[in-house]
Amino acid sequence: MDEQQTLAAAADQGAGFEQYRRATKRDVFLATMNEIVPWHALCEVIEPHYPKSGNGRPPVGLERMLRMYFVQHWFNLADEACEEALLDSTALRGFVGIDLGRERVPDGTTLLKLRRLLEKHQLGERLFATVGQVLQARGLKVGTGTIVDATIIGAPSSTKNADEARDPEMHQTRKGQQWFFGMKMHIGVDGRTGLAHSAVVTAANVHDKHPLPDLLHGNEQRVYGDSAYASQKSLVESKAPRARDFTNQRVRKGGEIDEAERSKNRNKSRVRARVEHVFAVVKRLWGFTKVRYRGLAKNATRSFVALSLANIYLARQRLMA
Repeated sequence: MDEQQTLAAAADQGAGFEQYRRATKRDVFLATMNEIVPWHALCEVIEPHYPKSGNGRPPVGLERMLRMYFVQHWFNLADEACEEALLDSTALRGFVGIDLGRERVPDGTTLLKLRRLLEKHQLGERLFATVGQVLQARGLKVGTGTIVDATIIGAPSSTKNADEARDPEMHQTRKGQQWFFGMKMHIGVDGRTGLAHSAVVTAANVHDKHPLPDLLHGNEQRVYGDSAYASQKSLVESKAPRARDFTNQRVRKGGEIDEAERSKNRNKSRVRARVEHVFAVVKRLWGFTKVRYRGLAKNATRSFVALSLANIYLARQRLMA
């Protein structure tokens, strides 16, 4: 391996010029992700579909593009904005492995082509499954309890666009007294590890209960969920016949509150709250509160990749150990 270093790389690394610089939270985060993300296993999923060297321009290295794609997810960047961020940030260039003294930053169009490749071959789901297999091999095995839940991801409701219409694959739904337009991300989370093991993406008007069987792995003994999943024992048994229903039940009966049922729901919610940790990472840390693309398929790919990265992040202490 060539050990020579260009002036640009030396400047990026400080090389004695920034003696008072200290590691930022971004530096620490990227160093952790660099160490624990299973790069080889994820590249193996994409490699059969990735462009090969031929008569045209040689393709950018797969792992480098995958790193750039993950940076886009972690910092909620559009394609062009991700290119700009790499040009601007020494930490991001170091993580992706770019030396401006020798090479250009891959442009937004190159990142777009990778994203479309993943969407075309539905590789987002396969990356999610691969991360799950890696985590199980590291001892984070799926247990016998599953927590199910769904969250709304908003979409632009304006018709001020070229088609003069909203995205036809997104729909509106009411939550409480407020209306939302967009899609839903449904997930099944292991009750012991708190990691997502299954996911389904639908339009926002699909009731939470309908994807329920697809969120179970079949060996559950307990299923937890909020009151949207109440009285769905037949749906649970269709996939997990041995599972007991631990979903929250409605407490208002005949206009009066059943305090005993409310107490049971409170105990169940201590376990059920773990599903919110996954949504907190995806929506608060990764910024996935609104869709970036039109259509469910494109946003489903983003959802599966975001959940993969969330699982790695939530398991970081175990993986670092």
